[in-house]
Amino acid sequence: MLKIKTPKNARVKRALEKRAPKLVETGKKTLILQGTKTSSTLNAVLSEIYHLKKGGAVRFTRKNDNIRPFESGGETSLEFFSLKTDCSLFVYGSHSKKRPDNLVIGRTYDHHIYDLVEVGVENFKSMDSFTYDKKLAPRVGSKPFIAFIGEGFESVDQLKHLKEVLLDLFRGEVVENLNLAGVDRAYVCTALSSNRVLLTHCALRLKKSGTLVPRMELVEVGPSMDLVVRRHRLPNEGLRKEAMKTAKDQPKKKVKNVSKDAIEGKIGKIYIPDQKIGEMALPNKAKGVKRERREAKQKIANERTSKKQKEDAE
Repeated sequence: MLKIKTPKNARVKRALEKRAPKLVETGKKTLILQGTKTSSTLNAVLSEIYHLKKGGAVRFTRKNDNIRPFESGGETSLEFFSLKTDCSLFVYGSHSKKRPDNLVIGRTYDHHIYDLVEVGVENFKSMDSFTYDKKLAPRVGSKPFIAFIGEGFESVDQLKHLKEVLLDLFRGEVVENLNLAGVDRAYVCTALSSNRVLLTHCALRLKKSGTLVPRMELVEVGPSMDLVVRRHRLPNEGLRKEAMKTAKDQPKKKVKNVSKDAIEGKIGKIYIPDQKIGEMALPNKAKGVKRERREAKQKIANERTSKKQKEDAE
């Protein structure tokens, strides 16, 4: 039987509550790490992905020799790192003669491997190789547009899978409303063939259009690369159903003594108990009390005077 550990102090309790499942999840964090052997191109790719995901990514720079995501037992260390860093996405880079400049992009569910996509990086261009006005450089943490161009993203299984993974990787936190002025970047994914995708990162330039909606121009700022799909592994049906479960909308509790009207809007009833003013204890130093006492004494004195006069008259 597993031992249930309880937090020993408030700081640990807050950290555990932050990692606990929520009805509305925050943005997914990404773990970026590498294998025993990498190339200069692959190191640059991992560094620039970390730069694009700055604020929502964790970067490991040490080599890891026991991570093999597609092999049985080779994902143990990866799942451990995912649990330790609270990351639900990972990008793993490795280089070999059989699979040069290899990237494995995957997602986890409950800190266990959910699905995997393996791609090879070709025709890589870094951010430094592009010349543009630095004022157009996208800000850190800004919300991007993501465009998928090509019929392959709707018809080819491996490209459909790659589309889902890239969306999770680059979209950041899911929001309901978005200010157009805060959108300053776009990721453009173009399907060149059934297994090759051109990924480019562009800045958005807003120009006057004569209407309320401005005209947008794309300025390529990098990085740019070709992603060649090599292998992919979909989740099994049982795991997919478990991961896709959503919490049912809980009915709102009825608020007592509050009703709504089409004309008057929200109407509330307030119940006030009977006020027994005569039994209330008043302070002795109140001015009103002193005045009442003077009037009462004057009234008693007048009654005694009138009574005495009547007696004398008799």
